[in-house]
Amino acid sequence: MSEPAAESSRDFAAAPDAFQRLWTPHRAVYIEKGQGAHDDDCPFCSAPDKTDEEALIVARGVHAYVLLNLFPYNPGHLLVCPYRHVASYDRATPEEVAEIGSLTQAGMRVLTDVSRAQGFNIGMNQGTVGGAGIAAHLHQHVVPRYGGDSNFFPIIAETKAVTQLLGDVRIAVAEAWPSSPAGESPNP
Repeated sequence: MSEPAAESSRDFAAAPDAFQRLWTPHRAVYIEKGQGAHDDDCPFCSAPDKTDEEALIVARGVHAYVLLNLFPYNPGHLLVCPYRHVASYDRATPEEVAEIGSLTQAGMRVLTDVSRAQGFNIGMNQGTVGGAGIAAHLHQHVVPRYGGDSNFFPIIAETKAVTQLLGDVRIAVAEAWPSSPAGESPNP
């Protein structure tokens, strides 16, 4: 017998209503505390020094690497980051720009194969005012999209139900990632 995906409001401690409760406890830290300040320890600078599993890295290039977003909008939400600590796209080198683009394309292909993504949101938020959660280190979002994946939850509750564990998603994406072209080092 399988467990129900949501709790009936009849069994909820608060006043009964017509809504079902979908529990996403892994999001509580982000909702309660936000991402926090990263002035002293840039998570995108420290990630390449960790194991791929620990840092959620799925692919490493010469000038940039790809990791899962710790607070994904959808399962498979990737971030493409240059190794170099640079804040804005106009400050990236031509080599960094080219590899960010190449890794983004590879990520789209992998997510289409692995999770049957039907579309993508791709973009960079530049600066705090532009919406970057970590404004000091350039990163491009690759968010897989699916028909019907938008609902009231992110708008009203400021949270998103993510159906897969990050570790499971990292393994699936990393295993499906194409090998590096000959001669390219996977580390900076």
